[in-house]
Amino acid sequence: MLLHNQRVKLSQMNPTLPISTPFLAILRKGVNIGQPLGLFYGEWVMPVKLGPAGVPLSCKGRTIVEGMDDIISLGLETMEVQTVRMVAPQHFEQYWQAGVLAHKTDFEMNIHGPYYAELLGDRLQRNRSLAKVEAALQAAKTINARHVTLHTGHYGEMGRGQAANEQVASVFKGIVKRIHEIWQDDDDEYPVFPWLKDGTPAKIGVENSGRQELWGSLEEILEVVNHVEGTIPVLNLAHIHARGHGRLRTSEDYGELFDQVRESIGTKEFYCHFSGVEHRMGNATHYTQIKKSDLNFEPLAEFIIEEGSWLDMTIISDSPLLEHDAMYMVQNIERSRHRQLERKAREDRRRALAAQASLSPEEMASREAEIAAARAKDALANLEQPTPEKAETPKEEKVKKADEKKPAKKTEENNDDLFDIEEDDDDLF
Repeated sequence: MLLHNQRVKLSQMNPTLPISTPFLAILRKGVNIGQPLGLFYGEWVMPVKLGPAGVPLSCKGRTIVEGMDDIISLGLETMEVQTVRMVAPQHFEQYWQAGVLAHKTDFEMNIHGPYYAELLGDRLQRNRSLAKVEAALQAAKTINARHVTLHTGHYGEMGRGQAANEQVASVFKGIVKRIHEIWQDDDDEYPVFPWLKDGTPAKIGVENSGRQELWGSLEEILEVVNHVEGTIPVLNLAHIHARGHGRLRTSEDYGELFDQVRESIGTKEFYCHFSGVEHRMGNATHYTQIKKSDLNFEPLAEFIIEEGSWLDMTIISDSPLLEHDAMYMVQNIERSRHRQLERKAREDRRRALAAQASLSPEEMASREAEIAAARAKDALANLEQPTPEKAETPKEEKVKKADEKKPAKKTEENNDDLFDIEEDDDDLF
């Protein structure tokens, strides 16, 4: 049986199982998806991890530990704890419980800092925002988070330009320094937080914004991340789609996006948010479920399977449906994998038939195309043939003539009633 979040070689699997069974199990567990031949040749491939932003909607309890239990039972592998407004002190006990569970099960925990931030504001505004960030960093240590996602906020009086980018880079350098200090506290805390001793500090994620008046275009966050070590770009694909006026439509669009990020900062690690989105004039208005948006997940799933073998990707569902849309994304990845396997099976069959007929694969493909065109032509000809009108049978002709010979019945009573009204004509006026 495949263990949760375990990377498996083919030699470790039961060879008597049909091919479809291990593929389904591996895809559901998030292992070895993305490399077409990785399973067959025992290559280890980074998994694509999916999970919701917060406790699942279907979870009966509302604590983080109960949410983790539900997420693991669904076959998902990560979650993002939401501290979007404040970090309450009474929450730290359940944060620590979740951190211990994540450390023992190798479950990926992430945390989202305050939504409202003013890192480009005046000193008072900036210090107020950094106080909230400090609380989020302490929670990240307690919960054993791998990523801490942060927003920057409005441009303020500084406006767009190099000065704003340098100010943001300076602030995030201080945040990275602070997270390292938190992670390297006294040895006395190691029994309580065992992940601090051998683990590396959480990475600070700089999320792109969904509105034009907020700092955080794709180019801006890439410039800052490129200059600040210890940070990563958080690619909110709904925001990128909205600011690009519906930019992400095909798998090629996603390929161009990830290539742009890789060429800019030289990374294969991607932390992404995905959701449906309503947008207007280059601004995101609100999140929607994926099926009700023009931002589709199918092209991204196709890219992950066909060309995403080099990715180390975590995708968080920001959809209002949370874990339901996360499972919808898993299903799309499975469908893309099955389509890839079916296409490879057809190609293998074509090559085998070509070898038997002493033909090249190109000649076999050309012959199959001619046969398919001929069949389509015959089917079209059959549809265009006129259908003969059905001749009337003698029985139908006799019934028709009998109907014509029937005289109309005279209703004398009705005619008499017509003259009864005239007797009372004087009473009408």
